[in-house]
Amino acid sequence: MMTVPTQAVHVDSPTETRNPRTTDIDLMSTAGILGAINAEDRTVAGAVAAVLPQVARAVDYAVDALRAGGRVHYVGAGTSGRLATLDAAELVPTFNVPSDWFIAHHAGGERALRQAVENAEDDDGAGAAEMAAMVQPGDFVLGLTASGRTPYVLGALLAASRQGARTGLVSGNPKAAKPAGVDVLIAVDTGPEAIAGSTRMKAGTAQKMILTSFSTATMIKLGRTYSNLMVSMRATNAKLRGRTIRILQEATGMTMADCSDALTEAGGDLKVALVHLLSGEDVKSAAKALHASGGHVRKALDLVRVRAS
Repeated sequence: MMTVPTQAVHVDSPTETRNPRTTDIDLMSTAGILGAINAEDRTVAGAVAAVLPQVARAVDYAVDALRAGGRVHYVGAGTSGRLATLDAAELVPTFNVPSDWFIAHHAGGERALRQAVENAEDDDGAGAAEMAAMVQPGDFVLGLTASGRTPYVLGALLAASRQGARTGLVSGNPKAAKPAGVDVLIAVDTGPEAIAGSTRMKAGTAQKMILTSFSTATMIKLGRTYSNLMVSMRATNAKLRGRTIRILQEATGMTMADCSDALTEAGGDLKVALVHLLSGEDVKSAAKALHASGGHVRKALDLVRVRAS
C-alpha cells in the first residue's frame, strides 16, 4: 500500500509548469511524441552554455581541492543523485584516478539508486550528518537539485561549508534564492519539461552535461590527458591494451611495434611510455620527469627539454 506524505510543498520552478508546446503530446503519433521531446532536448545545450562561467568556478575549486590532497563530493537525491553517482563511478576507469577522489552521496543510500526511499530527500539532517562524517576542510562539495530546494542537499551543503569546504549547487530552478553555505550557484534554466515536473528529462540532461563537463575539465586541468587523449588510463585487459597502444600511435606517429615495446618497457604506464617516446629519454628519466611535474605530460616534456639544453 502506498503511503501518502503528511506534508506537501509547492515548488515554484519552471520545471514544474506545463509546457505549451506539448499539451497535446498524448494525441501525437509515436514519431510526433519523439519529435516533440527531441525539440525540447535541443534547447538544453544553450541553457548549459549560459552557466559555463559558474561551472568554471566550480572546476577551479575542485582542482584546488584535489591538488591540496582533498576530495570532491557530489550530493543529490533521486535523478540528481543517480547521475552524480554515475559520473563519479566512471572517472576511475576513464582517468585512472583514486576511487576516493570523487565521492557521491545519494539520499537514502545505495538502495535509493534503484527505488525511491520514502522521505529520504526531505531529511536535511541526514545530508548534514554525512558531510560531518566525511568532509574535510579544503574539500569541494557539489550539490545537485532540480527544484533548488531539496532539504537533503541543502542541509549537506550548509554542513560542508561549516566544515571548511567550498561548495557549489547545480540547480534547475533559477527562481530559487542562493542557499546559505553555497559559494557558487549554477542555476540552469531549461524551462518547462515535455511532461510537467518530470525533471529526469531536460533538467536531468542539463545536470548530466554539467557533471560531465565539470569532471572532465577537472581531469584535464590535473594533467590526466595529453591533448585530447586519455593517457592516464591503465590497460587491465586485452581491449584496453590495444587502446593504449593506439593512443600512443596517435600521440607519437610511431609504429604499433614501437609503441607496444615502449608500453612493455614502461611497465604498462601509458604516460611514462609517451614521455619516453616523445622525448627520446629512457623510461626511468621519463618517470622522474612525470613525478616532478605532478603527472602532466606536457610539463614533463618541458622538464626533459630543459635538462637536455
